[in-house]
Amino acid sequence: MDVTKTLEDIQNQIKEIQDGRKDKLSMVVFSGDLDKLLAAFIIGTGAVAMGMEVVMFFTFWATPALRDKKKKGKGKNLFGRMFSFMLPKGASQVKLSKMNMGGMGTGMMKYLMKKKNMQNLDGMIALAAELGVKIYVCEMSMDLMGFKMDEMIDYPDMKSVGVATFLQEASDSKIQLFI
Repeated sequence: MDVTKTLEDIQNQIKEIQDGRKDKLSMVVFSGDLDKLLAAFIIGTGAVAMGMEVVMFFTFWATPALRDKKKKGKGKNLFGRMFSFMLPKGASQVKLSKMNMGGMGTGMMKYLMKKKNMQNLDGMIALAAELGVKIYVCEMSMDLMGFKMDEMIDYPDMKSVGVATFLQEASDSKIQLFI
C-alpha cells in the first residue's frame, strides 16, 4: 500500500468536495418557539452579513410564525380552520420553548429585548427580508395544516416549495442547520 498515494487521493477528494460548495447557509426551521425562531433569524442575518447566501426552509410548527395576523386564508376545510384557530398567527404570537409560565416568561423576554434595544421577531424577519434571505415554506406542511400563501406575511423572496427544492439548495451549501 502506497501511503503517499492514498493521502494524495484523499486530499484531492476533499478539495473536490470543498470546490463544489457555495458560500451558502441552508437552514431547516422546524420549531415554532420564539427563542428558536430568534436564533434562526440571528444566524441567518449574521450569515448574510458575512457575505453568505441564506435559504431558510420553514416546515411544520415554524410555518404559523409566517402567517399575517391581518390576513385570512380562503377556502379552508374543517381541519384547516381548526389549525388556523389553534396555532399562533404570526411572529408576535409565538411563545418561548422553556419558562413560558402562562405567557409570563415570554412577556418578560420581550420586555428585556425591548429594554436592551434588541430586535423583536417581526423586526428580525424584516431585517432578513432587507438583507435578501430567501424563505421557502414547506408545501406539505401548508397542505397538511390547510394554510394558504395568501395568508402569509408580505416577504419579498418567500415561496412555497417541496422538500426536493430545498434539498437541491442545501446540497451545494457549505453549512446546513436544523432548528
